Amino acid sequence: MVGLNMFEKVIEEKRKRYDKLHGLLSDPKVIANTAEYQSYAKELAGLTPIINAHNDCVRISKDLKELEKAEKAHAHDKDFLVLAEEEKHKLERDLKDTGSRIEELLLEKESGGERDIIMEIRAGTGGLEASLFAGDLLRMYSKYAAKKGWKVELIDSSTTEKGGYKEVVFSISGKGVYGALKFESGTHRVQRVPETEASGRIHTSAATVAVLPEAEEVEIDIKPEDLKIDVFRSGGAGGQGVNRTDSAVRLTYLPTRLVVTCQDERSQLKNKAKALRVLRARLYDQKRAELDKKMSQDRRAQVGTGDRSEKIRTYNFPDRRITDHRIGFTAHNMGDVLEGELDELITALKAEEKRLKIKAAAA
Repeated sequence: MVGLNMFEKVIEEKRKRYDKLHGLLSDPKVIANTAEYQSYAKELAGLTPIINAHNDCVRISKDLKELEKAEKAHAHDKDFLVLAEEEKHKLERDLKDTGSRIEELLLEKESGGERDIIMEIRAGTGGLEASLFAGDLLRMYSKYAAKKGWKVELIDSSTTEKGGYKEVVFSISGKGVYGALKFESGTHRVQRVPETEASGRIHTSAATVAVLPEAEEVEIDIKPEDLKIDVFRSGGAGGQGVNRTDSAVRLTYLPTRLVVTCQDERSQLKNKAKALRVLRARLYDQKRAELDKKMSQDRRAQVGTGDRSEKIRTYNFPDRRITDHRIGFTAHNMGDVLEGELDELITALKAEEKRLKIKAAAA
């Protein structure tokens, strides 16, 4: 465990915010605003484990000091000193474990690890094979989410005649979603023999993945006058009930001309609500990217840039090999990974990010 001294200032700020949130949640104006109240309550819930763990650290440190005083006062009592030494080792172990937990909580909190996400997968180079691989990635993340007990919700998609995806947009919600899947942004490359390749030649195709943390309404305020809303008849999969009505929604954010569509639901209102979630997530992601450029130290502490143009991983079918190029991770259980067994890979990525962030904090 790295000494907590480097985090003391951060913890002090968190405690001030924690105390302020308690005051805000008892303010009648905040209570009257449901969205604002829920946002503050969620923030408080996220800070509580950090504050509780730090309180434990303070208590254990105090107990250690009291024990050291008692040892000096009973310096000639061998039986007492033996018992005191055992207790001291236990307290030191508890202090180390609690300190490590605080580090994990702080790093996770700073990265927004508890947020839900919008994930976008798009077929890249490779034509039909790339679209099939995009479908493989969707299946992989869906299976991983199911293992974690997370909820996957389709928002928009464009399919190909062979069952692949030109693009697919979906949300994943649950505990710790962004903290686990934020590393997936970038270009995923696949090397395999397509079914249509008679000569058995290996093709290289790619799909891009974007992972956008979801934003709260109070974080990204979208003014009605900044939105152009178009409705149209849904196309593609969805059933005849969807296609009979103009239920699909296209939102254009006028300040930046950013366009979001959603046609998965039969209800126009539900499609609009989903499209707004995607729009907020994209605007929030742009806002974070601008801040990251200004905070070069934070950028150095990231595993990769988060840019979807960056090649992050290769899936080699002939060798059953998967390689993450950012951390030099290679394993030969590619089949298991594509079935949603991502924990080993994500654990390695988290460990590297923690190493880089502690190094940056120490600097």
